[in-house]
Amino acid sequence: MKRRDFMLFAISGIALAACGSRQKLSALAPGSRVLAFGDSVTYGTGAGPEEDWPTLLGGLTGWRIVNAGVPGDTAEAAKSRLPPLLDEHRPELVIIEIGGNDFLRRRPASAVKQDLKALVKAARASGAQVALVGVPELSAMAVLAGKAGDSAIYGELGKEEGVPVIADVFSDVLSRPELCADKIHPNAAGYRQMASGIHAALKQLGLAR
Repeated sequence: MKRRDFMLFAISGIALAACGSRQKLSALAPGSRVLAFGDSVTYGTGAGPEEDWPTLLGGLTGWRIVNAGVPGDTAEAAKSRLPPLLDEHRPELVIIEIGGNDFLRRRPASAVKQDLKALVKAARASGAQVALVGVPELSAMAVLAGKAGDSAIYGELGKEEGVPVIADVFSDVLSRPELCADKIHPNAAGYRQMASGIHAALKQLGLAR
């Protein structure tokens, strides 16, 4: 699939995932505080300083994005880490990218889904808007085939909780070796692609300008 066609496909899917959302989405002005919450992929493992997708997304939007990515973190452990960050930073938007380490540890997808749901609910309870980045549930077959795909739990949560899901952006990067530092992390070019894809999705959702 050509890159332009992929982006159109991904954006269409994101728009559909947002339909019927119970969360009213409002555009954020430059200078708004945003929390990027996740694991090593949010932290920027595989690239250099300021090459992580939250920093790059901040450059595209003008938002003040706090990178709260912790290498090795899981959705299970992150439930205790998120509330203090919400109290400290009072973000207007929380972008959640987590779950990959849970899958690598072979935790049941149903358990990961419940942890993600708790994170979404905690972020919303703070008054923030929430967006969820789809994460692939990597299998041996997917690695061999070189084609990653989002775990189904992210789309399910989007429908059940009315939360917008940024679908296929991370998975598409992991499916392209030239954008990867290793099997599970983007390189600098991959993070640029992630930032661009997330930005396009947030514009489609009306959060970014």
